[in-house]
Amino acid sequence: MATQTQNTAPATTCTHCTTEAPNTEKRVEQPKKKALINRLRRIEGQIGGVLNMVETDRYCVDIIMQISAIKSALDGVSIQILSDHANGCVRNAVQENGGDEAIDELLSVIRRIMR
Repeated sequence: MATQTQNTAPATTCTHCTTEAPNTEKRVEQPKKKALINRLRRIEGQIGGVLNMVETDRYCVDIIMQISAIKSALDGVSIQILSDHANGCVRNAVQENGGDEAIDELLSVIRRIMR
């Protein structure tokens, strides 16, 4: 049986970050876009399930448990994107110019997530 190996080494530079979008908003091509989309679609399905549970008058605790699972799944997506950002965008900024602004932004995001 053939096995697939996945390259989990962090990127040394971020080739995905651009600021060439209109209004100079930052854009990033997610390096693991397909996996993120799949996870988000799964979460979308879970949300539909909770909606159905509410519509069919399911037990409150069951609904709350499903909402908790959704929150946990979203946290996983956030951590993946944050990790890619730190290993790509922030690392590149540090190598290019010391990265003070990128590090401050990263720390600010972490503070908001932890609330």
